[in-house]
Amino acid sequence: MFHSFFPQPKLFFTSGIIWAAVCIAVWYTVGPQIGAAIGLPPLGPNEKAAIGLAYFVSPDNLWFYLYFTIFVLIFGLAWKVIARDHPWTNWSIWGSAFIIFIAYFSVQVSVALNNWRGPFFDLFQGALSKQGNVTAEQLFSLQLRFLEIGMVGVALNVITAFFTNHYVFRWRTAMNDYYMSMWPKLRHIEGASQRVQEDTMRFANILEGLGVTFINSIMTLVVFLPLLFRMSEFVGDLPLIGAVPHSLFWLAIAWSLFGTVLLAVAGIKLPGLQFRNQRVEAAYRKELVYGEDHADRADPVSVRELFSNVRRNYFRMYWHYCYFNVARFGYGQLDAIFLNFILIPTIVAGRITMGTWQQIATAFGEVSNSFQYLVNYWSTIVELLSIHKRLKAFEAAIDDKPLPEIDQRYLARQTEEDAEPA
Repeated sequence: MFHSFFPQPKLFFTSGIIWAAVCIAVWYTVGPQIGAAIGLPPLGPNEKAAIGLAYFVSPDNLWFYLYFTIFVLIFGLAWKVIARDHPWTNWSIWGSAFIIFIAYFSVQVSVALNNWRGPFFDLFQGALSKQGNVTAEQLFSLQLRFLEIGMVGVALNVITAFFTNHYVFRWRTAMNDYYMSMWPKLRHIEGASQRVQEDTMRFANILEGLGVTFINSIMTLVVFLPLLFRMSEFVGDLPLIGAVPHSLFWLAIAWSLFGTVLLAVAGIKLPGLQFRNQRVEAAYRKELVYGEDHADRADPVSVRELFSNVRRNYFRMYWHYCYFNVARFGYGQLDAIFLNFILIPTIVAGRITMGTWQQIATAFGEVSNSFQYLVNYWSTIVELLSIHKRLKAFEAAIDDKPLPEIDQRYLARQTEEDAEPA
């Protein structure tokens, strides 16, 4: 699944994580000083971020683009030398780096929108309260800035969708080529054709979606956590708790981790059930396929038994999904009111304006959603895990390792059927 596309996957991903940690550490320690030394200083403590297109070409952002490019080139060129014979390094190295960059840039679009919300909603509040110092030109001007940011977001979404589609198909091609080169070892495994044709497609598609979202979540945390840390200065006492330093920062982490643990415990049985569901569906489908060509196959008794297995597994899944959904939807409803609940004392005390509230709500939501990655995508993760289990059987056959028990039972049954006299 991975080494067909990535060079030495374990070493590649481990080195990538370590290198990313080094990059982040350097960026937050000496990065600002290096940027200032080359004429691209960070935003000063009393300076406000630019609004609109100007934000994306501000000195601190230009410095990050350059910084990112340098570190990616160092990592990528090193791996090009290490894996010079691997056929997919251009896509797996440079393609992955580009996906990481566009994930970061999409977070920057969210930051630009958050910068816009403050002044716009402060003017909006002033206009509604008829203070008399808000003009239509001011609001029109900020609406144009919003349109600028929105058009950047539209262009980014188009580029992301186009590139990731090609990236995913290259990954699927790599898996397909590798598995077909091993076809003599694989052809006897139950559902071998489905695993090569359908499971590789679904694996690549799902992993692409989850991977891009995961990278986006990490980038969101890197960008928005410091912002939430600073914005906590606007928050007063919390209900039931009182004053807590950097309260928004800690509450976003604690609340999100609570949701993640809750959903992980509630859904712990689902991957295995999804895996078994694919098995019973494949067995039922295969018998029907045999019945198309052989009159003695797909008889009513066999079909009824196979479909009974399908029904039994679905009913088990429905029960387990029932209490999982209670946890998921219950947490989601509480999540919708959590921030406003903790901000009620601050709002009543008049410590924040409408614009500041919008910025806090956006930053808190971004951080919370990033930490709730498992909560938001658990059903998709379950599907991916079940596909992964099916493809692991291929890898076991390729490496001459024992097959999973369910595959061994299938092969034994097929051997018995082949041995029966015609």
